[in-house]
Amino acid sequence: MSQRLIGAALALCLMGTQAVAQDRMPPISAEKYTEAQKKAAAEFAGGRGYEVRGPFVPLIRSPEVMLRAKAMGDHLRFKSALEPRLSEMIILVTAREWTQQYEWVAHHDIAIKAGLRKEIADAIADGRRPVGMAEDEEAAYDMSIEIQRTKRVSDPTWNRAVAKFGEQGVIDLLGINGYYTFLAMTMNAARTGLPAGTPEPLKRFPD
Repeated sequence: MSQRLIGAALALCLMGTQAVAQDRMPPISAEKYTEAQKKAAAEFAGGRGYEVRGPFVPLIRSPEVMLRAKAMGDHLRFKSALEPRLSEMIILVTAREWTQQYEWVAHHDIAIKAGLRKEIADAIADGRRPVGMAEDEEAAYDMSIEIQRTKRVSDPTWNRAVAKFGEQGVIDLLGINGYYTFLAMTMNAARTGLPAGTPEPLKRFPD
């Protein structure tokens, strides 16, 4: 193959890579918001203390969905029956299962600050079952992995989680999986990117 043909093929590959990475729903400038979007953005910022970002950038295309998602997230992240170390670990599991880079970047350091051991986070990033987990971490991890991968939960895993967290805790655990799966699905479909200059922390699972 001639150098010219090789160069052309390489250029086509690069063009394809760029196309795949292009954000399908980039941020909308505030002056282009509809009235409903302006109201939703103001309510979002008032509650969270920062402007619309991350998964809420595509979600603001449907302002009511965005606000209802925010409300659910406020409970599951800040008021659930699970302590932050566990809820943040579940978010990392969800981000890993969906290879959701933004979700991982947004929550990795929070998880570590909440008390999750870095070795556990590293194992989750690699797709490995962490060793040396505490009993509550094992119960939360096993239920999260089972529901994410098999779409079901076995009796031993269910019974262990209920014994450890109670029925409300189990529903909150499943809620965190479901909520952050919803955000991951949204960002993966919309191709929501990381902040400029931030490398992707997660390797993609083989097909």
